[in-house]
Formats: sequence, structure tokens, C-alpha cells
Amino acid sequence: MNRQQLLDLYFLEARSKLIDLAAFFDRLDRAEGQADFRLNALTRALDELRRPDAARAEHVLLNLSDPTVEPIPAATTKAACGAWPAKS
Repeated sequence: MNRQQLLDLYFLEARSKLIDLAAFFDRLDRAEGQADFRLNALTRALDELRRPDAARAEHVLLNLSDPTVEPIPAATTKAACGAWPAKS
């Protein structure tokens, strides 16, 4: 597909997601209390969207992922949190 076709097909979906993110960050700004590593990870991931290359998705994913290769001996939580705490 060319750019015009991609815009025709996906622009409204991308627009909706962008508005959702803006609303989420607005709610965070209005909320009391301290943020944790996840907000830092999201902020860094958003900065990756400004990259002038075609590897933005890869860079966002790597920014949010645990880069270690050795398995941990035991899980310390019940669920994934979506970002790696040690990067903060």
C-alpha cells in the first residue's frame, strides 16, 4: 500500500488511540500520589515515536521489555506489569 491508502485505512484508528493516550496522561496529571516505573517507561516509549526511521515499533517494544536473558529462579509477582522496573 502507498501512504495515502494506509492513511485512508488506519488514520481513524490511530487517531482514536492517540486521543486515548492523551486522556490517560491527563488523568495521571490530575491524580494525586507518586507514579512508578511504568510512567517513566511509557514516557520513554512515547519519545521513541519521534524517531525518523521505520523501526519505531521495535524501539517502543524494546523500551518496555526486560532485556535480561537469564531466567529468574522464581516469579516474584502474579502477573506481568508491562514494563521493566530496572530501566527507570
